Amino acid sequence: MFDKFKVKWNITSNWQLAIILIVFSITGSAALVVRRFVFEWIGITSETSMWLKVPLYILVLVPAYQILLIIIGAIFGQYRFFYEFQKKSIGRFYRRKEKK
Repeated sequence: MFDKFKVKWNITSNWQLAIILIVFSITGSAALVVRRFVFEWIGITSETSMWLKVPLYILVLVPAYQILLIIIGAIFGQYRFFYEFQKKSIGRFYRRKEKK
């Protein structure tokens, strides 16, 4: 299973793979902390309507995760990997359809 990640992400060492997986896990947790802070700051509570919370959750969590992934990746010495990973991920959202 891990060999597939190494091939897909073009990495050679198990150590680098371990660091990358650690960065992903730390970033996920940190993004949720940022979301909690932002929700408290703007006054979103458990009584707030889900119709408001869900879009705000997405609007806060997605950019926070992307920014934190680059920052935490850089702290762990994997800036280049996560920069390229983000470019590829963001590119999937903005692909243009080719004209026929």
